[in-house]
Amino acid sequence: MAELIADTIVNIGPNHYLLLGAVLFSIGVVGFLVRSNIIVLLMCIELMINGAGVVFVTFCRQLGTLEGQIFVLFVMVIAAVEIAVGLSIVVLIFRNKPTLDADKMEVLKW
Repeated sequence: MAELIADTIVNIGPNHYLLLGAVLFSIGVVGFLVRSNIIVLLMCIELMINGAGVVFVTFCRQLGTLEGQIFVLFVMVIAAVEIAVGLSIVVLIFRNKPTLDADKMEVLKW
């Protein structure tokens, strides 16, 4: 059993990581299009960003460069800031409206 696990770990290649990135990105897109809760929408955006990050790291690992990893590091920092600002906006909106449903909000209308 341990040999089977060791063989499986050794045989994981870039195609597996590309598939993981595509699946993460696809789940994020489907969740963003289907759901209407603002917090779930922010989580789906994070899934899409992380899926793209996995693909960037996979390609930079295959090419033997560090540019992709540095780019992903900056993207992760920007994503953390985006979530912090997004959640603060959600809290401010929730104080005025008792719902987090994006379809029911008309905040920008007079």
